[in-house]
Amino acid sequence: MTAHDAKAGDVARQPIGQFLDALAARVPAPGGGATAALHAAQAAALLSMVARYTTGKKYADCANLVAVVIEVAEVGRAAALRLASEDATAFTAVTEAYGLPRATPEDTERRSAAIAAALAAAAGPPAKVIRVARSLVTLAEALLPVANPNVITDVAAAAEAARAAATTARLNVEINLGGIRHEQVRSELLDVVALVDPLTERAAEVERSVRAALT
Repeated sequence: MTAHDAKAGDVARQPIGQFLDALAARVPAPGGGATAALHAAQAAALLSMVARYTTGKKYADCANLVAVVIEVAEVGRAAALRLASEDATAFTAVTEAYGLPRATPEDTERRSAAIAAALAAAAGPPAKVIRVARSLVTLAEALLPVANPNVITDVAAAAEAARAAATTARLNVEINLGGIRHEQVRSELLDVVALVDPLTERAAEVERSVRAALT
């Protein structure tokens, strides 16, 4: 499979080197949207790992919480990987819409409508990544007080990865907003974008708490 072919592949099944080759290639996708989703997937995986180290008799009192963290993190990881693939597919559709003919007024109108629809669709996966990232920051906050201290820095790493997922995804929502005609879609996307700043502050607080615990 070439780097160009990999852009349309299942990100979850690609070796990381192959994905990075595709990311580095001069092709429309994968790009920042898929990268945002993979940040979220890594955050989820880190939380699952910390939770699995927070088991046994020593952690019996928080066993239920840890079980929930693992379950929700695994769902989030699967969702993030799916969104990475969806983002690549959606952005490819945008580039195809821009390539439609515009020789006549009718062609131009059809092209404009196709671009607007493709941009709205392309904003969908990164908007969902923001919601996944928010749920992962919530998991990090819940896990931090009970986490195995030997892997506590990985809770902060997870929060930082979730923050990066959200801020990167926000950029990929915002770049599409200008071409979206449907006001309700625009309003819903703006509501999701508004989640990012509070999320980043919460992620930063997790990191501060972990660093304080190390001193």
